[in-house]
Amino acid sequence: MNTENNKLQFKAYSRNLMMSPLKLRLVANLIRNKNAQTAIDELKFLNKKGSDMVLKVLESAVANANSLKGIPAKELVVSSISVDEAPSRRGVRFASRSRVARLIKRRSHINLILSEK
Repeated sequence: MNTENNKLQFKAYSRNLMMSPLKLRLVANLIRNKNAQTAIDELKFLNKKGSDMVLKVLESAVANANSLKGIPAKELVVSSISVDEAPSRRGVRFASRSRVARLIKRRSHINLILSEK
């Protein structure tokens, strides 16, 4: 909980998610600068795999605001959301003719900040 410009801010984050940052940024761009309640409603019906992960982080931030200061989701705005790249998991895939192909499984961090209207 931070105060900046006399507005309360509530943070939530998730680390090392097994999804590429590019796929999660598509979902994160949809809810940036929106009301928290409308963002939750949109994420519940969004047909993207990353929407469940972003929804979980958003609901965690709303629960932080509700438990610390008693602020409902209607009075909160997604002031910033960022999807950063986490360390990738590397492996190998065996190819034909005794070759080996490199596999890179990309992972992500989600940082979310809610603020009052």
